[in-house]
Amino acid sequence: MMAAGAALALVLWLLLPPVGVGGAGPPPIQDGEFTFLLPAGRKQCFYQSAPANASLETEYQVIGGAGLDVDFTLESPQGVLLVSESRKADGVHTVEPTEAGDYKLCFDNSFSTISEKLVFFELIFDSLQDDEEVEGWAEAVEPEEMLDVKMGDIKESIETMKTRLERSIQMLTLLRAFEARDRNLQEGNLERVNFWSAVNVAVLLLVAVLQVCTLKRLFQDKRPVPT
Repeated sequence: MMAAGAALALVLWLLLPPVGVGGAGPPPIQDGEFTFLLPAGRKQCFYQSAPANASLETEYQVIGGAGLDVDFTLESPQGVLLVSESRKADGVHTVEPTEAGDYKLCFDNSFSTISEKLVFFELIFDSLQDDEEVEGWAEAVEPEEMLDVKMGDIKESIETMKTRLERSIQMLTLLRAFEARDRNLQEGNLERVNFWSAVNVAVLLLVAVLQVCTLKRLFQDKRPVPT
């Protein structure tokens, strides 16, 4: 029980955003992901703080265990059941706008008496800004500053794309190496099969010729014919 309590405390520490200092404003929105082992016949719940008027996306997937299924429920800070699924392998759910408070996510494996499940889930937050706030920010920023911000965003996007393309090139090169290795192996096997097939055919033909010659000798009459 103490180990389970410590594990739950660690999960909450990883998922919950840090508490702001007095006068520092609301805590920042943080995304989180976690993989845990759900024992057979057990139910485990997690709590995630959420600000008001935001978007919360919850995604889970059973990545290990017999059946690859689990029961899932999602409750609002007021205790209202928002999502209830039974014996599902994965799911994606979005809550918007969110309420200020702690959302409760529960994974239930009580229907299984033998198999434990390895479960992965991820929480993604998106702030919902009003059009007035966006327009007010645009008016407060000088055109030059907006240009610098946009150029910085474009540069960051290009760098990210370059990194992903380089990774894709590495993966394609590796796949081509695997393909070349497999092709060479298959061609070598084909050559060996063709060679030994030709040898077998030649041996069969030789044996057939020898059998015919032997039969002819057996039926040949070498005694002289009287005249």
